[in-house]
Amino acid sequence: MKTQKITLVKALLGDDVNVNNGLHWTTIVSEKLLLAIIGAITMVAAGLDLKALWLSQTIGLSDLFLFFIYAEIIGMVGAFYASRRIPVTLPIIIAITALCRTIIGQGKEAEPIMVVAAAGAVLILAGAAYLMSLKDKLSLEKKSLREAAVKKAGAGGTDNE
Repeated sequence: MKTQKITLVKALLGDDVNVNNGLHWTTIVSEKLLLAIIGAITMVAAGLDLKALWLSQTIGLSDLFLFFIYAEIIGMVGAFYASRRIPVTLPIIIAITALCRTIIGQGKEAEPIMVVAAAGAVLILAGAAYLMSLKDKLSLEKKSLREAAVKKAGAGGTDNE
């Protein structure tokens, strides 16, 4: 009984690679399921907001920003299903859009310090998005150099035979 508990603890802590590989599918399925739910809920929210806009017969700039956020969320979910990863820049862009919507939604009655703080946050997030895009570009360059080196090594190996 004690050995079974130790084996279970080792499996949970990662000492048993076979168990970890066997359970890896749960992470993949959970991630895909949650992202599908996020996509569906986003579409429901967009539909409800579209209905509210139709009933009120008014469209404000903050409403357009909200629909842009919905589109970015759907795009992020789609990017995951297309490439099995979510680019870090997409959530940053969503955060920038949400901050802009907040600034616009507050209008003229907004506290000046809050507008400056939100604008500063937008500036920081924009800098972060730029740095992440540079990192992605550098990663792609490294990947192509690695692939070229592998091809060159493969070609060199066939010349010697």
